[in-house]
Amino acid sequence: MLVVVRQEDVWDAYAAEHYDTPGTGMFAPEVLKPTIDRLAELAAGGRALEFAIGTGRVAIPLAERGVPVAGIELSQPMVDRLREKVDESALPVAIGDMATTRALGEFALVYLVFNTISNLLTQDEQVECFRNAALHLVPGGRFVIELGVPGLRLLPPGQTAAVFADEAGYLGVDTYDVVTQHEVSNHVRFGAGREAMIFRSPHRYIWPAELDLMAHIAGFTLESRHADWTATPFTADSTSHVSVYALSR
Repeated sequence: MLVVVRQEDVWDAYAAEHYDTPGTGMFAPEVLKPTIDRLAELAAGGRALEFAIGTGRVAIPLAERGVPVAGIELSQPMVDRLREKVDESALPVAIGDMATTRALGEFALVYLVFNTISNLLTQDEQVECFRNAALHLVPGGRFVIELGVPGLRLLPPGQTAAVFADEAGYLGVDTYDVVTQHEVSNHVRFGAGREAMIFRSPHRYIWPAELDLMAHIAGFTLESRHADWTATPFTADSTSHVSVYALSR
């Protein structure tokens, strides 16, 4: 049975305080550098807008590369954490959801990283996210999405949960509702003795072909798709993809 979790309950002050892992995980140089390199290339000297900018994991180093960056973010605690690193004049952020909130100005690039479009829990909201990206872009601008491929092949027959990580002190389990395409990622970290901490995040998973149709509805065409930020070819066995959509108008 899936646990109903609201986004506003997920990205709270505790999550913001513990989100950054400098030098490791998502913040490791080998993860960030290819991401920044590719986004800077796609911005091509223009302005960039990050949907769900969070604590600035990608936006801050991208801005340090000379790309003017702005953001949209639902969570005030995440923005508060970002503000400890950089001020509003250097990296402006509009508070709100990425499907409807507008940032000031036009951009050459809008991007969404690390599965964040799946935080929108309905297909309609996800389509509106594409439309919102289109509203922010100059003609010919690009919308880039980093997204995992749904892991349903990991499900044992007749089961609704699959382990995606089993490490010392950590267990990751995804639970699925294949009718609604809803998924909850359950992250359990074990302390000493009987102590444990669980973090749950809800998602609506999207197949690559469905993502392309959303893009088409909003006036985009698929320009490229790779398995990662280093342009590894996307295959049937890829677990994630970086898809670049160009605005048709």
